[in-house]
Amino acid sequence: MSVPVPVIPSPAAMEAILNTISLGLIVVDSQQTVTLWNDWVVRHSGIEAKLAVGKTINDAFAEPPSRAFAMALANTLTYGLPVVLSNALHRSPLALFERLLDMPGAVRIHQSVTLTPVQIDGERCCLIQITDSTTSIKREKILRSHSELLKKEATTDGLTGIYNRRFFDEHFKMALGHSTRQNSSISIFMVDIDFFKEYNDFYGHVIGDKALIEVATTLKQQLLRASDVVARFGGEEFILMLPNMAQDSAVQFAEKLRLAIWNSDIPHARSKVGDRVSISIGYSHFNKMEGTDPNALLSTADAALYEAKKQGRNRCFYKELPQVNFPKPGN
Repeated sequence: MSVPVPVIPSPAAMEAILNTISLGLIVVDSQQTVTLWNDWVVRHSGIEAKLAVGKTINDAFAEPPSRAFAMALANTLTYGLPVVLSNALHRSPLALFERLLDMPGAVRIHQSVTLTPVQIDGERCCLIQITDSTTSIKREKILRSHSELLKKEATTDGLTGIYNRRFFDEHFKMALGHSTRQNSSISIFMVDIDFFKEYNDFYGHVIGDKALIEVATTLKQQLLRASDVVARFGGEEFILMLPNMAQDSAVQFAEKLRLAIWNSDIPHARSKVGDRVSISIGYSHFNKMEGTDPNALLSTADAALYEAKKQGRNRCFYKELPQVNFPKPGN
């Protein structure tokens, strides 16, 4: 059985292959003189091969390569070690553009560059391979943006733009655990818009949604610290969590919330407490040093809200947490 004889492409065929691939190829000799400059490099540099071959790589481009590229090339030629210039650290080391230089809006392409030592006629040369990373970078940005959008949608109420119940529940668990470990305090405020069903029935749901947005925005504006949280708890109910707040400050803050909504002067012709939108607030306060039960914080604030509504609405009601005996250290 005869062994097939490999066909070696002619120099013209090799040149056609090198000029067809969608990859930049440059070869420089030991003196950094360009000996190969394929069509891909011609298209993105705007410099013909006949003008680049025979020049040093510094002189071949319209602008000298970056310092990092120059150092990498020198190391490859001196020590015979391959080098990769990743796009993450070296965005555009060579003067290569999406459009030709004589066209308006020329922008450098993002590049991934590999420098490989090669022996040609007994001389150490360097093969420079250049990949256009622009498309992958754009795709990565789109994916990152999409991921951030999904994350925002997962934690944000679609109507009001504040945090949703899911975010609050997760954040509350962490904040309560931290408060218990650090012997710090945490206050919870449950807020309900008074007679909101009547508001929707009279004004319609479109106007009702606008009122919800305004109430949410006003509540959020009362927060002063990054650790403070306001979320839509469901329907016309909101919840606020403020860590490291003294009990007397919580009393003042609750009244501040109530007045902020009242002073927004949102008309409510069907309210039974006034001619404008009002809120009822139930709140409670946890401090481990006081020996109260942190697990009852939400239910106690909810019970306080029920009392505020029972006593006539448009008011704040504070309810203390039940006592609990924490284990002493060492037990």
